[in-house]
Amino acid sequence: MIRRLAALVFGLVAATSPALAPSPAYAGDKVVFGTNWLAQAEHGGFYQAVADGTYAKYGLDVEIRMGGPQVNHSLLLAAGKIDFNMGGESYGALNYVENNIPVRAVASMFQKEPRVMIAHPDTGVTDLKSLKGRPILLSKDALQTYWLWMKRTQGLTDDQIRPYNFSPAPFLADKMMIMQGYLSSEPYTVKQAGIEPVVLLLADYGDNTYSTLIEAKQDLIDKNPDLVQRFIDATIIGWKTYLHGDASAANALIKAANPEMTDDQIAYAIKVMNDYGIVESGDALTLGIGAMTDARWKSFFDGTVAAGIYPADLDLKKAYSLQFVNKGVGLH
Repeated sequence: MIRRLAALVFGLVAATSPALAPSPAYAGDKVVFGTNWLAQAEHGGFYQAVADGTYAKYGLDVEIRMGGPQVNHSLLLAAGKIDFNMGGESYGALNYVENNIPVRAVASMFQKEPRVMIAHPDTGVTDLKSLKGRPILLSKDALQTYWLWMKRTQGLTDDQIRPYNFSPAPFLADKMMIMQGYLSSEPYTVKQAGIEPVVLLLADYGDNTYSTLIEAKQDLIDKNPDLVQRFIDATIIGWKTYLHGDASAANALIKAANPEMTDDQIAYAIKVMNDYGIVESGDALTLGIGAMTDARWKSFFDGTVAAGIYPADLDLKKAYSLQFVNKGVGLH
């Protein structure tokens, strides 16, 4: 469906702009890429590379399969049913290693995980440490991952935990309540309710997980590294264009796949991704979008060991590969 919509959108644009007219058709390498949730601006670079023909220029026929609550693309990748998967945070790559699954992270489209804590204005919240003693709405997944980091580094305690069912109602009803969120989602919802929230991005306080990782099976890396490289390079260019160029065709695909997405929410998401340096910050500023380093992976891993999440003897080097990144793609 995504490819057909892309062809329609791109064809209409090309018809009115000779400079964008596609080159003669040819059969590109078929690639199936699974996302980690419903289509949204946070997936925009991938949809951009479909919509404007970047994947096609790199000899790829890419099918984006949308994730959702009933879809587990990590399992489908491990089973060889898809070629690439959009991982969430670095924990996923370490989970593969812990379970002896030959899958590696090959690029990180987000230098910062867009995880935030949200507070009401004028209640004394200025940073993560100022959350001490306040009730915090947290999901079960949070308790097993970044909450352990928050406790260890920010001095927070388990008696602050309140169960989060992904409804903002308890937060809106209690000015002292803190709520977990995603940078472009919950803050947007709270603003729609007439509240200008205090937004604390965990990445800006030292939570150094990578995010929106591209994951691939070791078998594909070994047998077809050229395809992996082309997919990553084209995706990087897609992200550069999506954040700084004309994103209208990509947004049309996103809204077609997920009709609940609105132009206003997409525009808000693009703005905060740029404002907070979600894609372009840190190592990506000098090494290119998608950058990863041994030092950062080790720092993150050491933190998880200190938190008791993974054993110290886990083979970290099996979690990722730097073979396809840090080449300056997308810098100019």
